[in-house]
Amino acid sequence: MSDLRQFDLNLLVAFDVLMRELNVSRAAEKMFVTQSTMSHILQRLRQQLNDPVLVRTNAGMRPSERALALVEPVRAILREVEQVIRPPAEFDPANSRHRFVIHATDYIEVLLLPPLMTRLGAAAPGIDIHFKRTEAAFPTGSLEDGEMDVVLGFEAVLKPPAQFRCEKLFDDRMVCVVREGHPKVGDSLGLEEYLALPHMLISRTGVATGLIDDWLAEHGRERRIALVVSHFLSAPLVLPGTDMVLSFPKRIAEQFARLARLKTVPVPIDLPPYNLVMVWHPLNDKEPAHAWLRRQILEVCAELCAEEAV
Repeated sequence: MSDLRQFDLNLLVAFDVLMRELNVSRAAEKMFVTQSTMSHILQRLRQQLNDPVLVRTNAGMRPSERALALVEPVRAILREVEQVIRPPAEFDPANSRHRFVIHATDYIEVLLLPPLMTRLGAAAPGIDIHFKRTEAAFPTGSLEDGEMDVVLGFEAVLKPPAQFRCEKLFDDRMVCVVREGHPKVGDSLGLEEYLALPHMLISRTGVATGLIDDWLAEHGRERRIALVVSHFLSAPLVLPGTDMVLSFPKRIAEQFARLARLKTVPVPIDLPPYNLVMVWHPLNDKEPAHAWLRRQILEVCAELCAEEAV
């Protein structure tokens, strides 16, 4: 037989057992089948190989010349198949030299990277992390091609396609950040007061509108964007010397307030919480190293939420 499509590859396992035992009854016991079933399997092997395979003699069953020639090749094939179907080895972070690529905004870098690297430095000192900044479009191709491991960001901004896995890490709310002593902002801010102020907008794409502007447009309102910057780390340096207001996620806004003479007040708009999510390709669901990385990110986020609750 030369056509692989017509050959029952399951017979190779039976062939190997028969060649080891040289006895149909013992082979049947090893295969956990009846002697009759094993005899039927031997007959199928003879038909498909067009060879007697095992021949009865006064000294017992003896393999044919062709069967003897097939013993080592068949065993090599079975060893290769075992390697293919064997579950992947457990990931050993302490000795790994793995490199992970994470696609995220600078918001994520500032919030998650310090505690994440502290954790990884202790558990996996040989692992390398490459953070790539989020661009305008969701990196579908990079995830599908394996160039990137996970994408972190706000679900409302990322809009991850349905074919990817998506897990919520935590949520965040928008607040207003202004300089301490701002002449027009006390402990709260009304909508009209808010709209009358000049605004700073952080836009990684350079577009001078954001989620708040979308909400305002839906309600027939707009605000004046006096300054657009591409990176939010300039905000705590710029705001203290101006009367501008920056609307920004609460977790980082509070870090701004600790870095400079700034304060936060609620945004006078009824906005829902923004879910921060982790997105990855379903092909990596069971991959040990990838699953380990996702677990580290989840645990860091859980610790951040626990600290906030204290």
